[in-house]
Parts: sequence; structure tokens; C-alpha cells
Amino acid sequence: MNRINQLFANRKDEKLLSLYFCAGCPTLEGTADVILTMQRRGICMIEVGIPFSDPLADGPVIQSAATQALKNGMTLRKLFSQLEAIKDQVHIPLILMGYLNPILHYGIEAVCESCVKAGVSGLIIPDLPFDDYLKIVKPVADRYDLRIIMLITPETSEERIRLIDDHTDGFVYMVSSASITGTQKHFDDEKQAYFHRIHAMNLRNPRMIGFGISNAQTLKAAQDNAAGAIIGSKFVTLLNENEGNTDAALDQLFEALSR
Repeated sequence: MNRINQLFANRKDEKLLSLYFCAGCPTLEGTADVILTMQRRGICMIEVGIPFSDPLADGPVIQSAATQALKNGMTLRKLFSQLEAIKDQVHIPLILMGYLNPILHYGIEAVCESCVKAGVSGLIIPDLPFDDYLKIVKPVADRYDLRIIMLITPETSEERIRLIDDHTDGFVYMVSSASITGTQKHFDDEKQAYFHRIHAMNLRNPRMIGFGISNAQTLKAAQDNAAGAIIGSKFVTLLNENEGNTDAALDQLFEALSR
């Protein structure tokens, strides 16, 4: 069974926490340490960012991390090599998150094949049009038992949400707002209403809520209204501030999430 499906099947009564970091930042060779340390500290799923020069959905924190990673020399080929080296030590789902351009440049079939060799369970491609996903990407990904995770926002129509739920597997990524990534102090009534509306749809796939989670209030709101929460910008900031010391960054993150 794909590790993403296994995670939600085995821990469906738990409040899950997934973290994002950008491969190659703050150091080129730090990928393995970040992943293995997060696994040891109880993070249930990891999104590994593929750095790209024009990350349209990301805020300044992740944009800066991508720029630094590219300066450090990170490439998709290098990332796959790093992941393959620790494949046998990783037992939680790894998801690559990156934009369509570098994936097309590498080749969709080649990306899927490399994912399997590197122990990757799925992909998030924010700028992948849904029609192209259905016609081009999904048939290839299905052959390699990879999950393509699609994003929904408060502006996504119920018809499109149902379509995504019917034609994807793994989980639905609920973006907390239509804005770019970045931390928020709280989720207002409008966002809470969005969470409740999607919950009431009784989707087939589990849901994870991301974008803006950085403290106890936003974490609880996400975990109360979905299977769990995804944190990106806050962790990337702490990882950079601690110069790649993952344990120190996690200590500070857990402290922030308790307040």
C-alpha cells in the first residue's frame, strides 16, 4: 500500500502534523538530516520542496529559501540522489512539492520512476491544470503507484472539489486562504466557515489544511477541521535561523505551537 494511504488508514483517529522544507536550504547537503530528524521527532509526513526560480504560490519565506537552494546548487536530479541514499531509513510518506516547469524538463515518466527509486510516495504540483493531470500525469503516476495531491481553496467550487475528490487518492490539500503561503496569527470566521463547509461535504479522501499555521490557535483549527495540519513557512524560517540544526528548529516550532 502507498505510504500516504497507509498513514491515513492506520492513524485516522490521530491529529496529524506534516512539515514542509525546501531541499537545498539552508545547506545543499542537509536534506537527509532534516528528513531523518523530523521522522525521529514524530513528524508523520514530509513535503520536500523542489526549488524553482518563480514559485508563484509561495510567500517571501519560501521564495527566499528556493533562491538560496538554487544558489547552493540544488537540482531535481541532486535531490533524487539524496533521497535514494536514505530510502531504506525512511518509513514515513515523502511528498515532493514543486512547480510544473522543472518536472516537465526532467520528464513526467522519469520523475515518477525516480520517485519510486527514492522512496517518494506522492507529488504536489500547484500549477498543474486539472485537465492535464487527468489526461497526462495521472495515467503515468498510477502506473508507479504515486499519489498526485491536488489543492483546493475557499474559492474552489463544490463541483470542482467533487471532481478532485473523485479522481485523486491520498488526501485533499485544503489551502486555508486564496493568498500565498505565510504565517497567520488566527483563522477568522470566514476561514472557519470554509473549513466547516468542506467538512460537511463528506469527501471520500481525508483532508489536510495548510498555509498560515504557526501557533496553537491555527494548529487546533486545522486539526479540528481535517485529518491534520501542514506547516511550511514557520518551519522554514526556524530552520534557517538555526542554520540547518533541525532539532533546534523543531524545539522552537513545538514551543510556538503550544502558545
